[in-house]
Amino acid sequence: MTTAVIALEHFEDEARRLAAAIEGEFLPYAPDVFERAFAGYDRIVALMSAGIAVRKCAPLLATKWRDPAVVVVSPDLRFAVPVLGGHHGANDLAREIGAAIGAVPVISTATEALGRPCVEGVAAATGTVIANPPSTLPVNAAMLDGDVPVYTVGGPAIIVASSAVSVLVRGGEYVVGVGCRRGVPAAAVEAAIRSALAEAGVGQDEVLVYATTEKKRDEPGLRDGVAALGGVLLCLPDRTINALTPPSPSRAGLIGLVGVAEPAVLALARRGELVLKKHVYGDVTVAIGR
Repeated sequence: MTTAVIALEHFEDEARRLAAAIEGEFLPYAPDVFERAFAGYDRIVALMSAGIAVRKCAPLLATKWRDPAVVVVSPDLRFAVPVLGGHHGANDLAREIGAAIGAVPVISTATEALGRPCVEGVAAATGTVIANPPSTLPVNAAMLDGDVPVYTVGGPAIIVASSAVSVLVRGGEYVVGVGCRRGVPAAAVEAAIRSALAEAGVGQDEVLVYATTEKKRDEPGLRDGVAALGGVLLCLPDRTINALTPPSPSRAGLIGLVGVAEPAVLALARRGELVLKKHVYGDVTVAIGR
């Protein structure tokens, strides 16, 4: 994990000491320093006023699932304030800074401030990845009000869950989006996915999750085809699918969707990156991203 410590010239000595204490790299302030830090580091410490850091970071924000964690340290080194990605490393970084130089970590994420667990914390503790990131909003809100049950399910199994259920899985970083015609056999789905994985150079064990539309929830060929690969299939709501703009044209407009395979990938892929655009294999369409 790489850490950049950014400071104005006046605070260079303090910044260098802080960088050494947390095994970071000092970057002197320059007009483009935040752009470079966002592109090249996992964590950013801004030793400056919060206003400067916030204004410089704002134009660079994409999603909390990909943006680096950002902590502002006050110029007197008394406070370490996570301003971006609290649940995604910034809170831990603030505590690390506190342990290193005695700064007070100022934690504002509701669950941690109130001493409650959060989905991201459960994922970190179990060595899993949150397959459906939008679910963290309702689940973390529920965790503020009381205990939320955590179930461990071994396979083979099928779980029918709402969008307010966080699914934590162990696996790789790739998301496979799948669409199909009604009545397609499971063998055709399995063969199509295997072909797409081979074409993309992605191993089966590198797949985090398979995804499709909720309109295919009762499609046995799709369900059984993914199960034959030992995968987890998530069925996404229409509003999630239609919030994306897939790069390839689709006939899914006939069922009220902007697409299936590509938007399903883009909805869940952490980097928001398609490594294989939609390919058609008979009655099955497959896209892959990460």
